[in-house]
Amino acid sequence: MKKYYNKLVRDRIPEIIDNAGNTCETTRLNPEDYRQALKQKILEEAREIADAPPEELLTEIADLYEAIDALLAAHGRSREEAIAVQERRRQERGGFEEQIQLVWVERHSPPG
Repeated sequence: MKKYYNKLVRDRIPEIIDNAGNTCETTRLNPEDYRQALKQKILEEAREIADAPPEELLTEIADLYEAIDALLAAHGRSREEAIAVQERRRQERGGFEEQIQLVWVERHSPPG
């Protein structure tokens, strides 16, 4: 019985499926579809992080990094560039060390 996935998978997944005695069909994505599939993969990995028990958290974070690195490469960018932007934003807006949760904001009209 076939189960349909229609999602981006790691390069060795077809080989792993075959070695397990199963069969699969794959296709190669064009560059634009690949970039979109990577964005979907990042969402998938983020959901897996949200649901991961503590002992699986590091593996799920590593999977997210893999998808992020691939998306950066697909756009001709590097992790180093992303880290530089991360550092700049940390300087401008802070990090998460203080564990602050925003509860509410009341907007006021500007004077005048």
